[in-house]
Amino acid sequence: MVSLKEINENNFRIVVGMKVNEEQSKYVASNVYSLAQAWLYPEEAKPYAIYNDEDIIGFMMFDWNEKERECGIWRFMIASNQQGKGYGRKALAYALKLIKETGKFDYVSLDYVPDNVVGKHLYESMGFIETGEIEDGEIIMKLDIIS
Repeated sequence: MVSLKEINENNFRIVVGMKVNEEQSKYVASNVYSLAQAWLYPEEAKPYAIYNDEDIIGFMMFDWNEKERECGIWRFMIASNQQGKGYGRKALAYALKLIKETGKFDYVSLDYVPDNVVGKHLYESMGFIETGEIEDGEIIMKLDIIS
C-alpha cells in the first residue's frame, strides 16, 4: 500500500540517494536541493518519503499555505527503478486524500515543465486543470478539492 511518511533520520539517506532517469532530471529538482529548501522554509515546505509498504519509492514535498487555503505539490518524484508500476498515480491520490482530509485547503496546485507530457497526462487524469498561468517557464495547474 502506498503511503507518505515524514522525512526523518531513518529515511533521509535513501531519499537523498534516489534519482529519476536522465530524461526526467530536467523536470524535477534533486531531492537534496528540495530538502535544502525545506530547511530554509520550514513553515511552508513539508517533505515526505513515498512508501510502498515498507519500501521507499519516491519523494513528495508540499507547499503548505493555510492562509491562502491552497496546498501546492512543490516536488514529486518516483525513483527510476520504481517507475511504470502505477506508484505515481497511487501516491498522488493518497496525497490528495491527505490534503483534503485536513479541511485546511480549498485547492491543490502544482506545475510542470511544458514538454513533460507524462506528468501533464497524470495530472489531468487526476482532475487538475491548467490555470493559464506560467511561472518560471512552468505551467500551473489547480484542483478544486472542496466540491
